[in-house]
Amino acid sequence: MKQLIALGGGGFSMEPENPFLDRYILQQTGKPTPKICFIPTASGDADNYIARFYQFFEKEECVPSHLSLFNPPTRNFEAFLLDKDIIYVGGGNTRNLLILWREWGLDVILKKAYDKGVLLAGISAGSICWFQEGVTDSFGDVLEPIQCLGFIEGSNCPHYDGEVKRRPSYKEMVANKNIIPGIATDDGVALHYVNNKLEHIVSSRPSAKAYKVYFEKELLEEELPTKYLGS
Repeated sequence: MKQLIALGGGGFSMEPENPFLDRYILQQTGKPTPKICFIPTASGDADNYIARFYQFFEKEECVPSHLSLFNPPTRNFEAFLLDKDIIYVGGGNTRNLLILWREWGLDVILKKAYDKGVLLAGISAGSICWFQEGVTDSFGDVLEPIQCLGFIEGSNCPHYDGEVKRRPSYKEMVANKNIIPGIATDDGVALHYVNNKLEHIVSSRPSAKAYKVYFEKELLEEELPTKYLGS
């Protein structure tokens, strides 16, 4: 079974006092102590980001590790990653993430991991990277579409309620056909795909939602059923 969980925002890096989404990710493996590997490429392997990952997950029932491209733990990335139960990708600059992954061959390895049944997860840049296209601020202040890995069909826009420009920019891109239709997620919302199909939408915040954004004679924004994990 292939699983992918894309977070629009939230998790240990944005709301460390709220464990709902990260514990949900751990639970989906069905294992008592899953091996979870953090890939912080998009942040330039920021030390503080890596430290916050361990601060959270070392307290949970799991075996945490991380993969740095700036200080690699091994030459054999494939063996290292295919041994994990969960690969969790952090936020940051999506363009830099994609360039570095392709240079190191991580895009191919991650596809092998996904097909093998390793659960892929990620937040922000670590969310949109899995889709065909995404909305990114990688190029500066202006939000733009970016071509991504295409593991999941459609486009993705995170931080839909968390950044003022996200909602109008994504809707304009879809309306003008500058980006293919897709799903936008508020901060605190996770899209859970099983075998490439969206099966569950969960949230760590009571009012956070996900939206299908598409164009049929006019721009349409459809609120999708979202389960609050705190209820």
